[in-house]
Amino acid sequence: MRVRIIQYRNNCIGCNACVEENKNRWMMSRKDGKCTLIEGKEKNGFFSIIVLEDEYESAKSAADKCPVRIIQVQKIK
Repeated sequence: MRVRIIQYRNNCIGCNACVEENKNRWMMSRKDGKCTLIEGKEKNGFFSIIVLEDEYESAKSAADKCPVRIIQVQKIK
């Protein structure tokens, strides 16, 4: 099983909650102060990446801590 992480980056407020939860998957952009999904691919303002299932818990925790709820985590086949 794999996991899809999706971020609507345009609405990010740069609070750093996702970075604090998982520094291997998120980083703050020096350019605009928003959080960036590392290795995420952009399409229509949404950034996404498919990762192994072992990242599910940390991704879900980052999504739950996001105060503007711009992160989604989905288990996929």
